[in-house]
Amino acid sequence: MNLSNNVKNMRQKLGITQEELAAATSVSRQTIIAIEKGNYIPSLALAINLAKFFKVSVEELFYVK
Repeated sequence: MNLSNNVKNMRQKLGITQEELAAATSVSRQTIIAIEKGNYIPSLALAINLAKFFKVSVEELFYVK
C-alpha cells in the first residue's frame, strides 16, 4: 500500500513550521518530516490528531495513491 498525505501542503497553507506542528501534536519534528516525506505511516491516534489540528477528515489528509 502506498499511503500519501497532504500534511506538508496543509502545514504550508497555515504558514507554520514543522516544529510548530510537532509541538501542537506532541510529536518530534523528525516525525513530522518523516510523515511529510511518506517515510512514516502515523498511528491512527496521530492521524486523528493531525486531522483535528487541520480541521479536515483523516481521509482528506491521508489517502492511498
